[in-house]
Amino acid sequence: MVEITGDQQVQSDVLEGLATAVNHRRWFVELAIPYLGDHPIEVGSGLGDYALEWAPHFAKFTATEADPDRLLLLKERLHGHPSIDVRELLLPTEERGQYTGAVSYNVLEHIEDHVSALRSMARLVRPGGRVVLIVPAFMFAMSPVDIATGHVRRYTKKTMRAAMTEAGLTIE
Repeated sequence: MVEITGDQQVQSDVLEGLATAVNHRRWFVELAIPYLGDHPIEVGSGLGDYALEWAPHFAKFTATEADPDRLLLLKERLHGHPSIDVRELLLPTEERGQYTGAVSYNVLEHIEDHVSALRSMARLVRPGGRVVLIVPAFMFAMSPVDIATGHVRRYTKKTMRAAMTEAGLTIE
């Protein structure tokens, strides 16, 4: 059994709380499906709630996690799902991939060098693939909960567009 403490525990508590928001999660899952191709990668899978929802829609699905302790929990939870590959991924990375799409929900705001992280996501996807993101909005809404869960920023359309443009991504 893996013991999680401190900020990791706060993050896990938030993830567990979000796990009960089934309709919300399914809506977010449905938003991304048309853009992900047949072998997408999820960047920052957390406890695997989205991965379990997405996996039945794809021939192969890759779930990733940067935190080593949470990665162990993710591997335990997704064990026995043959279409799901679970692996460690820490952004930014120079790794290149051939995934048909990348999806990352509520992860980018945790990464200090978010532009390099976006470039990394783009490199994981083959030409013509897409990167689908959801991030929290508005810096004025930054709260102690954001800070406790490791958020370093929130976004507006303008700041998200600037980061994506600097990373070389085209916004649809």
